[in-house]
Amino acid sequence: MSTLFVCITCRSAGDAGLQPRPGARLYAALKEQATDLEVVPVECLSNCTRSCSAVVSAPGKWTYVVGHLDPDRHVDDILQFARQHRAHDDGLPVWRERPEHVRKNTIARVPPMKVAKEFP
Repeated sequence: MSTLFVCITCRSAGDAGLQPRPGARLYAALKEQATDLEVVPVECLSNCTRSCSAVVSAPGKWTYVVGHLDPDRHVDDILQFARQHRAHDDGLPVWRERPEHVRKNTIARVPPMKVAKEFP
């Protein structure tokens, strides 16, 4: 199961007085539409210069950080990508099949974490 982590504190310099913040609006829209995905709010993804930001992650799969998400324009893009991520065993959806915004605004791709083996 892929999880979407969404920064709810995200805002750009021009959004300083907006309430709720764009990140919180993005989270609310994703939570409402993603009945088949887990959507988790987080306080900060330390990606402030590229806000709004979200992470797509799953155990044993690659993790993606995506930025420059507009809560009014990119909800469908990040949901489509999260579903593509979930559908691929290694979490590496075909690049050309990813939504254009995700292709152009992926901030980082992190390899799967390996679980340390216990020794007797």
